[in-house]
Amino acid sequence: MPVPAAVREQIRAFLGEDDEIRYVFPADVLMSVQSSVLVVVSSKAVTVLSTGFWSRKKPKSVLARLPRNTVLGPVDVQSTPCFTLDGIDYEIDDEYVAVVNAADSEITSPRDFPPDPLPDL
Repeated sequence: MPVPAAVREQIRAFLGEDDEIRYVFPADVLMSVQSSVLVVVSSKAVTVLSTGFWSRKKPKSVLARLPRNTVLGPVDVQSTPCFTLDGIDYEIDDEYVAVVNAADSEITSPRDFPPDPLPDL
């Protein structure tokens, strides 16, 4: 299920004014008291936002900010999908595996993406 527009608006408060959200997905931190986060891949960074214990939709603070050239995967799909980012293990729902792969493809295989047909919009 996509992250709602209202949540995306809240996320923008944690990004730079000229930064653009590319991908957003919720994740759970494995083996941690801090359970849920939002992983935001923007045009300038990969940002991990805390959402607290009871919500996966309300960003509260920045836990980590990494360069945009950071690769999130590979996603281990042997059981519940998970990946490691900056030494922390995250678990995601099956539907977000494609989102992680797409975000990584922008870095690892940029020539495989078609050119923007309307670059001036």
